[in-house]
Amino acid sequence: MSILGLKKKQPKTFKVKVITMDAEMEFSCEVKWKGKDLFDLVCRTIGLRETWFFGLRYIVKDTYAWLKPDKRVLDQEVPKDSPITFHFLAKFFPEKVEDELVQEITQHLFFLQVKKQILDEEIFCSPEASVLLASYAVQAKYGDYDPNFHKPGFLAQDELLPKRVLMQYQMTADMWEEKITAWYAEHRNITRDEAEMEYLKIAQDLEMYGVSYFSITQNKRDTELLLGVDAQGLHIYNPNNKLSPNKSFPWSGIRNISYSEKEFTIKPLDKKMEVFKFYSSQLRVNKLILQLCIGNHDLFMRRRKVDSIEVQQMKAQAKEEKARKKVERQILAREKQMREDAERAKEEMERRLFQLQDEARMANEALLRSEETADLLAEKAQIAEEEAKLLAHKAAEAEQDRQRLEVTALKTKEEKRLMEQKMREAEHMAVKLVEQSERRLKEADHLKQDLNEAKDAERRAKQKLVEITKTTYPLLAPYSSPPPPTGPENVDLPADMSSSMRLDFKDSDMKRLSMEIERERLEYMEKSKHLQDQLKELKSEIESLKLEEQQQAGIYSHRNYTDPQYISHSNRNSAYMAQMGFYEEV
Repeated sequence: MSILGLKKKQPKTFKVKVITMDAEMEFSCEVKWKGKDLFDLVCRTIGLRETWFFGLRYIVKDTYAWLKPDKRVLDQEVPKDSPITFHFLAKFFPEKVEDELVQEITQHLFFLQVKKQILDEEIFCSPEASVLLASYAVQAKYGDYDPNFHKPGFLAQDELLPKRVLMQYQMTADMWEEKITAWYAEHRNITRDEAEMEYLKIAQDLEMYGVSYFSITQNKRDTELLLGVDAQGLHIYNPNNKLSPNKSFPWSGIRNISYSEKEFTIKPLDKKMEVFKFYSSQLRVNKLILQLCIGNHDLFMRRRKVDSIEVQQMKAQAKEEKARKKVERQILAREKQMREDAERAKEEMERRLFQLQDEARMANEALLRSEETADLLAEKAQIAEEEAKLLAHKAAEAEQDRQRLEVTALKTKEEKRLMEQKMREAEHMAVKLVEQSERRLKEADHLKQDLNEAKDAERRAKQKLVEITKTTYPLLAPYSSPPPPTGPENVDLPADMSSSMRLDFKDSDMKRLSMEIERERLEYMEKSKHLQDQLKELKSEIESLKLEEQQQAGIYSHRNYTDPQYISHSNRNSAYMAQMGFYEEV
């Protein structure tokens, strides 16, 4: 008993971590579980029913292997880590994804795995196909393109293109995003499942899709070749060209595949064809090749048979599910359309409401302005009425002024006529005065000459009288009494005495004549002064008439006192007054 108690107790469970393409799961497994038990647990957990495409892969040394379903997990060459890590991946690929993939989960897992293989460059893809596949990947992730939501740069964190494609062209990330977005915008109304299916339909046409490559030799001394195993059959490639096989063996043309240690033999169905043999140096790789050949051939034969009841049920359920989802999508699309229509209608109503509010506000403002304008117009009308009355009054006054001015104009014409007549009379009188003045000047000159002659004769007579007086009566001065008077008739005066008497008489006449001349000169001066006053008064009247005519020139332009006749008449008057010396006095 003591020896038994010392034995170490073996654990009844072990931990496993399973990594799918979009999740990680951990399980506690029993020691006795086979590979099928763990695989079924994972499939039930994720809801997968199309289990024949998938398997649990693990890493062993420098290669990988698939967990065998009929052998215990711990008895296989699995890692000794805890937990043991497995990758849940697609082991076999369908010939036509659209016909064979039934469940959405199956389709989604294939999409994620193929997408990763393309990005990791395990599957070669041209730049054009890479951009198109990336657009479907974006549609599957983000849904319909919305320029208001999907702003430039929204794909900056997503890995969508292989590095080889990015390095092949001198293009920035923004330029690649623009190209992808241009395709992405055309995938509107495509659901995630449809976008993933379109992705797989394009990917299945790529040369390296679903092909597992292994290094082989045709004989022990030849150079290495590549063996490709896929859903169509077996293919032989050159090591540097995985796209175009040198030789292919479809499953339908293979009669048997035999394996003996490191040697594989492919026997064609056509016995005339040569048997193909190749060698692989690694035992694990040989076992893996054999597993893949058996599994792909079984699926190839299965596709050519009638579907099993389980597959038929799955396809019917999937068809119903798709129909139901299609109806739901249609309802959702209709509801979405109705919601969008309602939102647009709401936006339109809000816009219309805002527009009506603006129109109402503008109408109120216009009403206020119209009221203000009406008040202003009423005020202006009142002012205009008052102005009209004022203008009517002014018009009446203007009419009176016009009539008065017409009367004044008539008077002015009459006064002008009279003035012109006075001017003519004044000119005539001036001419007469000039003639009389000239005549008087001549008479005055003659009189002055006679006066000067008389004065000379008087002076000579006086001198002569003095001389006679001194010689004839020298003794009269001593006597105190004069001589007795003698009658004039009895006394005979000498001749010189008679001459002196005549000279005295002539001197008195000269004085009288001088006084008359002086009196006439004074009268002439008075008349001249009186004529000058009249001429000055006439000139002032003419100037006042000119001013009145200039003031009335704007209203009665038909009467212009600047006509040549009037100018010549005025010039004659001015010339006469200049001749008379009146302008100098003025």
